Amino acid sequence: MYKDILLAVDLGQQQGEENAVQTVVEYARAFKSRVHIITVVPDFGMSLVGSFFPKGFEKGALEEADRQLHAYAQEKLPPEIQRRHIVGHGVIYKEILHYAELVKADLIVMSAHRHGLEDYLLGPNAARVVRHADCSVLVVREGRADA
Repeated sequence: MYKDILLAVDLGQQQGEENAVQTVVEYARAFKSRVHIITVVPDFGMSLVGSFFPKGFEKGALEEADRQLHAYAQEKLPPEIQRRHIVGHGVIYKEILHYAELVKADLIVMSAHRHGLEDYLLGPNAARVVRHADCSVLVVREGRADA
């Protein structure tokens, strides 16, 4: 049913990703799916903000995110699951949607982190992905896996 699953993870919230990763592992095994695991490094947005960081900082951040993503996938995804690692750079929800289209994802899986005031004012990335995705989206809540 699902050939290509895009798993969006926030490497800064790894503990909150556990249920989503477990769900993807179960789906990938059941459907013999490929897993495209993505993390997104936000851009600086404005050149003014970027000028506060040393030259090469952004490139280094992308390389570090790639290293961490490979280590995370190695630890969390069983070796029999075919995977691809993607480090996006830019606006989080836009990068997720872009890569979902690029890899022809049948399903996007992502976590819903606890709501803060900024989520109510701006809208969380998960809500934006759900609203604009051309494929099915599964938003996995934090909490007990057996609840």
